[in-house]
Amino acid sequence: MNIKILGTGCRNCKTLEQNVVEALRLTGKTATVEKVTDIEKIMSYGIMSTPGLVVNEEIKSVGKVLTPKSIAKFF
Repeated sequence: MNIKILGTGCRNCKTLEQNVVEALRLTGKTATVEKVTDIEKIMSYGIMSTPGLVVNEEIKSVGKVLTPKSIAKFF
C-alpha cells in the first residue's frame, strides 16, 4: 500500500501524517508513507486545500485532519 500526505508542511499536514502512522499501527498494516510538499505535484492531484490524503493513488480526503480510526477505514 502506498500512502501520500499532500501538503506544504503545515501543522495540519504533520498531524495527518501522525494519524496515518497511528492508523497503520492500530490495523497492523504496512505501507509506504510519502510526504508530497511540491506545490506542482500537489496541484497535479487537483487538490487546492491541504492536507490531502491519497491511498494507492486514490484521493481519500482534502482539507481535513482525519482521525486514525477514520483513516483506517481506507485500508
